[in-house]
Amino acid sequence: MRQRRNGVNTFTFAPATKEQAKARIAFTGPTGSGKTYTALVTGNAIGERVALVDTEHGSASKYADEFAFDTLQLTSFEPTALIDVLAVAAHDGYDVVIVDSLSHFWSGAGGMLEQVDNAAKRFGAGSSFAAWKETRPMERAMIDALLAYPGHLIVTMRTKTEYVVETDERGRKVPRKVGLKPEQREGIEYEFDIVGDLDHENTLVISKSRAKPLSGLVIRKPGTDFADSVLDWLNAGRPTPSASDYLATATAPGTTYEELRALYEEARRHNLLAAAVLDPTGKPTTLGDLIVRRGTEARKDTGKDTEKATERKAVAA
Repeated sequence: MRQRRNGVNTFTFAPATKEQAKARIAFTGPTGSGKTYTALVTGNAIGERVALVDTEHGSASKYADEFAFDTLQLTSFEPTALIDVLAVAAHDGYDVVIVDSLSHFWSGAGGMLEQVDNAAKRFGAGSSFAAWKETRPMERAMIDALLAYPGHLIVTMRTKTEYVVETDERGRKVPRKVGLKPEQREGIEYEFDIVGDLDHENTLVISKSRAKPLSGLVIRKPGTDFADSVLDWLNAGRPTPSASDYLATATAPGTTYEELRALYEEARRHNLLAAAVLDPTGKPTTLGDLIVRRGTEARKDTGKDTEKATERKAVAA
């Protein structure tokens, strides 16, 4: 925590504590590796109400006879659109949001690459650096909103594919499809707590995990056992408020300026200021902006009350 004393910035360390958390999972793999199915298996095991953002022309609905979930189909993939979708999902109280797939918000219609191209055209030739500088905050806001969602979050990402030639058990040379890097910005996998890579045989390899029991696991056709292990790790620790809890406090009648200021600091410590929410009018915003706006309103109300009290004292005198 940073504090300011006598005009000098100081930093204060505090004891670390293990807190309960929400899932932040990414499944990567080539086409046909089972990303959507694995996301639905996992999502339905760790939460009761599941919302799926479908970028694949309704393909996830083919599993509607096996899993219970609500779906929203998108055909344009501006990062700001995903932020608004997350705000609606949070307002509607979905336990789990699945984004299938996040790759479209990189290379699909309206995605980051198209946003950069459009910016570069405005700036003129040779201005790719300026274009990226202009559009990066939009991408960062999308990622922050994903990570701050008040429920569990699962994303899928396509990987570019290539074929390698291997020798099978009979000594024959056979091609095998393998996945490479996810179709998203470089290093996107580091944003998630658990990253699982799926191959064309539906084998899941945990390539990155903050959950020690899951690190390095290789799972053939992952099912509910994998999801149960994830949930056990998430639930170990001290309960902590979510963005929805902070939103309820921020919008409650009578919340004072001092309470809102403290609420802002607490939400900041939990990295939830960028959480996408709906304000009381139904307009998408961020938790941080909403608290600031409510704080400004509360401060004005306090000033009005002070003025009225002063007037009453003057009349009484």
